[in-house]
Amino acid sequence: MASPNSDYASLLAELKEVRRAGLVRLRGRALPAIEAAAEAVAPPGVQAPGAPVEVLLRSAVGRLDAGTLRTAAEYTLGLAQGTRDWPASSRRARAAAVYGVSVERFRKDQETMVLGQVAEHIVRLAAEAAGADSSTDAVNGSDAGGPGAAESHRTVEVRAAGRPVRLTVHMHPVDLLRDVDVVVSPSNVHFALPEPYKSSVAASLRRAAGAYGVTGEVLADPLPEELRRWAERHGTSGRAVRTGTVAATGAGALAAQGVRRIYHAAIAVPRAGTNDYDVLPADVTRAVSQVLAVLAEEHEHHAPPLRSVCFPLLGSGRGGLPYNVSLNAMWAAIEAELARGARWDVHFVVRTAEAAALVERIPAGIRPAYDRRPTG
Repeated sequence: MASPNSDYASLLAELKEVRRAGLVRLRGRALPAIEAAAEAVAPPGVQAPGAPVEVLLRSAVGRLDAGTLRTAAEYTLGLAQGTRDWPASSRRARAAAVYGVSVERFRKDQETMVLGQVAEHIVRLAAEAAGADSSTDAVNGSDAGGPGAAESHRTVEVRAAGRPVRLTVHMHPVDLLRDVDVVVSPSNVHFALPEPYKSSVAASLRRAAGAYGVTGEVLADPLPEELRRWAERHGTSGRAVRTGTVAATGAGALAAQGVRRIYHAAIAVPRAGTNDYDVLPADVTRAVSQVLAVLAEEHEHHAPPLRSVCFPLLGSGRGGLPYNVSLNAMWAAIEAELARGARWDVHFVVRTAEAAALVERIPAGIRPAYDRRPTG
């Protein structure tokens, strides 16, 4: 049997070939190390040519730390939604933009690090499958029975005012959302966006809304400009807004993925003299109520009318709110709106199994029921 080091070296070399070829051009290419690992961990029923390899790659990438590392890996390998047929140069440019570096620097530095991390997780997945006969758990990227990379969408049926309501839970980066009319972006009370190379929800949306040249140069960065114009129209330039205020903007390049609007929700108050923020649950509830009010106002002004809205767990990042506190504050506003008869299609986007499990257990009267769908 080959040593772990030689397995790793082979996997890394083959991952570089996957990066060059892209997922749609893997047929007929010699990838013996990746294919052997894929066969070892593939769950029953994964029969299509190439499918076990893609499932393995998604599972390994799903185990990477959330943020720049995982997002760059998704773009590098063509796993990000809509990028599987992109040329290697375009995927590399978008991955370089995640780190805020030039394409050449990314190629020499971060790209090897990213692919090396993916190779390490493939080695671990294969070892788990061989040692514990748990290929299904391993390929799902589950350490504790939670949802993994192969189950990134599910529906939860709850009750609001006695009627059934279906929520959709996404467990993947926010910039991979597709065909959701409105995505909510947490913001500070100055509507000052983070730099696009950061790992927050707001930074990811800013990055995904932008346009980039083939070498990674920024051609358009529309969200800061739209927020500036919003502040001018509402007379808030140069000062903080009230917590709970919502500024609606376009979605920039995310429009190609079916995202039509971004609602920036002011929930975070900068703490003087630090880089930290304060977020209060009451402000989260007020912001969610305002999001739904703005959605009702804009609903008929778009063709087709706006119907769906997706929330991250507001305040659970740098705001420091525990997942359950954030969710309870949000659900108070969402349930009240649904109880009044609103017919919005409500989505949540999260990055961890713990957060997904909390959404699935929303205490709204009935046991959650799941509708599992493939990620491909």
